[in-house]
Amino acid sequence: MPPATRGGAPSHRNSRQISVARIAVFNQKGGVGKTTTTLNLAAAIAARGGMPVAIDLDPQAHLSAITAATPSTSDGSIYAFYRDARPLSGLVVDSALGWPVIPAHIELAKVDTQFGKGPNVLNRLRAGLARDGLGEGGCVLIDCCPMLGVLSLSAIFAADRILVPVSADYLAVKGAVQVDRTLNALQRVVGHRIERRYVITRFDGRRKMSWDILNTFKARFGADLAECRISENVSIAESPFNECDVFAHAPASRGAADYGALFEELESSGFLGSTAVVARDALAAVA
Repeated sequence: MPPATRGGAPSHRNSRQISVARIAVFNQKGGVGKTTTTLNLAAAIAARGGMPVAIDLDPQAHLSAITAATPSTSDGSIYAFYRDARPLSGLVVDSALGWPVIPAHIELAKVDTQFGKGPNVLNRLRAGLARDGLGEGGCVLIDCCPMLGVLSLSAIFAADRILVPVSADYLAVKGAVQVDRTLNALQRVVGHRIERRYVITRFDGRRKMSWDILNTFKARFGADLAECRISENVSIAESPFNECDVFAHAPASRGAADYGALFEELESSGFLGSTAVVARDALAAVA
């Protein structure tokens, strides 16, 4: 086991820097672990030596609350980016967990009705990220709301990868199939296949249904399905209540081990952007 920091997240602060990736954590179904996955991946990346920026793009603002980054007014939230064209860099908050957050506010729910669904608003987040250069120390993780509207579409257009948490239950299977159809339909708009990874959450190995769902996902999504699964674990559920990630709350728990393994899988496959840095460093060494 590698040494740990912040209560158990894998620590590699002297290892290579993680390159920038923009990852939207999205599912049209609620209660599948989007915010939890964003929270714990950000913690793992930070412990690895990166400095991820998490964007809370959900009007419920759960990620903002967990990280103690909730603004007193909407002026300090990402809503001000849409309403007033404030730079994203001016909305970054140093969260209590040691990595930056751009918080949400309930007023964010107005975006769908206020700005329509034209290309200007749908591409605004992508343009803002490119202009401000956020995430240079790791990656940008975008916690999406469970609805396919302006906010989620903005996140998908701004991201180069989509991470889809899917809970191990029957309705989640139907929801994941719908997400797959949505991403495939959007490919005609963005002009390329949208890279994605499905990760099963709330997996209970004691239930036959969990294994049936796992086999269904393997058959449907193939290599797009992460090998690591996030088990149903009380420590994962308790950590947001204590305003921390699972590594800090219960470093020896199954939940911490699962999210640590998921991070390692995503990082080693290049999904978190490290492959680009390895290639660049190799070319620099040859030169």
